[in-house]
Amino acid sequence: MKSLTNLPDQQLIHLFMSGDASALENLIVRHKDKIYTSIFLLVKDKYLAEDIFQDVFIRVIDTIRSGRYTEEGKFLPWAMRIAHNLCVDHFRKVKRTPAIKTGDDRDIFEVINFSEDGVDRLMMQRQSHGRVREMLDRLPEDQREVIILRHYAELSFKEIATLTDCSINTALGRMRYGLINLRKMMQEKQIAL
Repeated sequence: MKSLTNLPDQQLIHLFMSGDASALENLIVRHKDKIYTSIFLLVKDKYLAEDIFQDVFIRVIDTIRSGRYTEEGKFLPWAMRIAHNLCVDHFRKVKRTPAIKTGDDRDIFEVINFSEDGVDRLMMQRQSHGRVREMLDRLPEDQREVIILRHYAELSFKEIATLTDCSINTALGRMRYGLINLRKMMQEKQIAL
């Protein structure tokens, strides 16, 4: 698996299609944090996020094995689109839209490894991440979604526009208003991160 870590996504996909299961494992490890974090921020439930994350890679595997994968060099945006669609499907299935909540006790950053930091630094990071998460939860859903996809999944505005079925200008506007609203919240509550 070590020799596969530096290979581009497309090469890993070709190796997986040739029967090398460790290539897929490497691809999953490479992108799991971005995909899982984005799902979690949308559904706000750790167990549901884990289920959807697994469904994403089941779909990825099925698509690659059947030879239907055609997104040359764009694996992460493609996988993020699958994740986003599965989240939307979930909310349609339960006939509700994601509610904006505050005070969620779950820590999104459980998926990030903080083991090298000291206890005091870890506590400060968790407090800051918790504050940011609470403020994100208070944003309108369309603004929150663009910020999550841009900052946590690191997608381009073009990819976000495609994923959310809006124009690039709309995605940019949602980002702008989301950031303005976050700044207002920070000033009103005198929050320092």
